[in-house]
Amino acid sequence: MEKKTLFDKIWDAHVVSIVEGGPSQLYIDRHYLHEVTSPQAFNGLRERGLKVFRPAQNTCSPDHNIPTMNQDKPISDPVSRNQVDTLMKNAEEFGLTVYGLLNPKNGIIHVIGPENGYTQPGMTIVCGDSHTSTHGAMGAVAFGIGTSEVEMVLASQCILQPKPKKMRISIEGELAKGVTAKDIALYVIAKMTTGGATGYFVEFAGSAIRSLSMEGRMTVCNLSIEMGARGGMIAPDETTFEYLKGREFAPKGEAWEKAVSEWRKLPTDEGAVFDKEVVFDAADIMPRITYGTNPGMGIGITEKIPTLDEIDDAGKISFSKSLEYMGFKPGESLLGKPIDYVFLGSCTNGRIEDFRAFANFVKGHKKAPSVTAWLVPGSWNVEKAIRAEGIDKILAEAGFELRQPGCSACLAMNDDKVPAGKYAVSTSNRNFEGRQGPGSRTLLASPLVAAAAAITGKVTDPREFM
Repeated sequence: MEKKTLFDKIWDAHVVSIVEGGPSQLYIDRHYLHEVTSPQAFNGLRERGLKVFRPAQNTCSPDHNIPTMNQDKPISDPVSRNQVDTLMKNAEEFGLTVYGLLNPKNGIIHVIGPENGYTQPGMTIVCGDSHTSTHGAMGAVAFGIGTSEVEMVLASQCILQPKPKKMRISIEGELAKGVTAKDIALYVIAKMTTGGATGYFVEFAGSAIRSLSMEGRMTVCNLSIEMGARGGMIAPDETTFEYLKGREFAPKGEAWEKAVSEWRKLPTDEGAVFDKEVVFDAADIMPRITYGTNPGMGIGITEKIPTLDEIDDAGKISFSKSLEYMGFKPGESLLGKPIDYVFLGSCTNGRIEDFRAFANFVKGHKKAPSVTAWLVPGSWNVEKAIRAEGIDKILAEAGFELRQPGCSACLAMNDDKVPAGKYAVSTSNRNFEGRQGPGSRTLLASPLVAAAAAITGKVTDPREFM
């Protein structure tokens, strides 16, 4: 019998037809929509007189444009307000489930999908958003699509897609003190470079990956696209089933038992062949921070920024331009650099585990007066858990304020913008020029590195406090 990878098993089971010498027509189990990439798709349906083919398999939640304060009041920015209102109207007109502002299930679409049990192993999942790869952590084939493809899925619940190549990245060994899933991801991106996985769907494997919680696995898969991958995924196991069990839209009773027995068949067969295999040692990973303007430009927290001699000739100009934008010099250390903002949140690190880690770290300390901190839960469910566990009280005691759920300062599409020239230690996924606000300077890091910066007012190795 043919040995298959996790990716092949799911992909092949969803192929409706194959265009000769062209793409596959792939059936999509779950389609997530937010306010940014969907308006034109709905307009396209109207123009063609089409309905949504399978409304129940489409789930909507505004997240990018929403404010993280005063959500009970009308959105002040007219562009943002229009985008959110348009999503609500479109969802209502076409009969789709939508979780609007202040709805207990509202939040970042890549946070609410798994936490409500919509995302399940063995599924194909798409959304008009690159970080759809997050859902691959549950053992699903999940990837971002463009607006015309959003329309295609709404109209047919299928998509035309060329089959990517397959890569397995294994992280073997035990993670050291203070090293998180975010550090694994930033390390892998730095080693692979931002284009190193282009054309591939990546399966993350190895003992260090298996040791991660579901939240940690989502962080790793979320960042897979930052090395050019089409998506990232992790085989489902007991951790996955434990996480999913009892969630609202997960199977129940006999259906649950049946689903789990099917999910157990998904992991890659022994001896299945990948187009590329890469192995890293967990012992080589320390807490990380980025110094440049793409997620691959990162170092271990105690390391120095590379010198020009260490950069190949093709990359020297962009490297220098990046450092100039960031106000850093080749060969210098980032430790002790003053910072202005700290952002905890986004679809990368806005889950309950991230808030537990941050709160645990700042407990007994005080926020540095020079730091503005935005602590933004990824959903109302996360916010509810924060309050239920008393995390909000620990944060308040340390001088931090909790904001309302949303994408917030991950990208400059709402009120949470980092001012020009200011430095932000951010737990989000991208540090492009102006990503967090025009002229802002972003240092990507884990919740622990962010917490250490928030209480010291500078880039600090969190292991000093542990």
